Amino acid sequence: MQVLTLKGPGSGPVDKFVLWSVLLLSAVGIVAVYSAIAYFAATASDGNTERFLFRHSFRVAIALLVMGVFSIINYHFLAKLSKIVLIVAIGLLVLTQLVGVVSGGAARWLAFGGLQLQPSDLARVALLLYVSVLLTQKQVYIRSFSRAFVPIMVWIGITIMAIGVSDLSTSLVVLTAVMVMCFVGRVNVGHIALVGVVGLFLAYIMLLTSPQRAARVESFVGVKLFPNTVAEEVFDNQDEGYQAKQALLAIANGGLTGLGPGKSAQRDFLPAPYNDFIFAIIAEEYGVVGALALLFLYVLILFRGLLRIARHAPDPLGLFLSVGIVIMLTLYGFVHAGVSSNLLPVTGLPLPFVSYGGTSMLANGVMIGILLNISRHVE
Repeated sequence: MQVLTLKGPGSGPVDKFVLWSVLLLSAVGIVAVYSAIAYFAATASDGNTERFLFRHSFRVAIALLVMGVFSIINYHFLAKLSKIVLIVAIGLLVLTQLVGVVSGGAARWLAFGGLQLQPSDLARVALLLYVSVLLTQKQVYIRSFSRAFVPIMVWIGITIMAIGVSDLSTSLVVLTAVMVMCFVGRVNVGHIALVGVVGLFLAYIMLLTSPQRAARVESFVGVKLFPNTVAEEVFDNQDEGYQAKQALLAIANGGLTGLGPGKSAQRDFLPAPYNDFIFAIIAEEYGVVGALALLFLYVLILFRGLLRIARHAPDPLGLFLSVGIVIMLTLYGFVHAGVSSNLLPVTGLPLPFVSYGGTSMLANGVMIGILLNISRHVE
């Protein structure tokens, strides 16, 4: 089949706009994390902020190295391995529910000695690859419900449910990305709409079974919706509304030009300001101007990824992969910014290449590396 044909390595240069955007995001992340982690370091590491700075910088360096390696690995070769990797990722997600590290009421990590792995990061990359393979293989009969839609949705459904058991927000972002891929891949729009309806229903069921998730949604909309939550806690600004309030205060403090590097006040009050709310810290220290400049880098990746790399990809596999990678990464960025601005319920999604993280940083490096490899094949 065409998708399994290993083509040339690609002799063209990588897309410099995407590359420089990622490098700038990584540099901003190092500075922002160093500032945001000061209070946490003072309480957890005797004020040794340099320890966390070096740890984050090391992870960024590894992610950029991984990005460089994957930018020279032919994406057709990765496509051949995608099914095996996805099966392994699903197995790890199931294992996580059995013996994983529980934090915040959910099991999301597997511990190996002193290291922790978040299998959902491996699963989202593997799913993008394998869905791209299936869409390419089934283009001749892509409108068929039984021959194309059902086989594709079996893999999507299993993966999304395995992720969503402990991480609803990540599962929704991944589902959105693969549904956009299916739309670009000419899957019947009615079938895609059906997935949306089923996805909303399952999300509602998951909210019913998780008071913590339900409380976040109720706190955001300001209305009591679910029977498994306590109204006094949901609408208490010192409880469920605390994070959103502190993030808005940070953005308000920043004004137009910000307080200056390292001068954030809300980093001492925001939970996980170096990860879940790093955008709010950046907005406080660099103002609306700095926050918009940061978002512009994601917009640049979005437009270059769609209008140049995906549009001029040498084959359908490259097209579908480019679309999925770009949509997923930029969705992560915009959702994170939306949460910090109280435009969306609190989710805990990291800001790609900026937030303090481990496996999420590596997964993003892999995806950008694949995108850059596809750009090398663009004529």
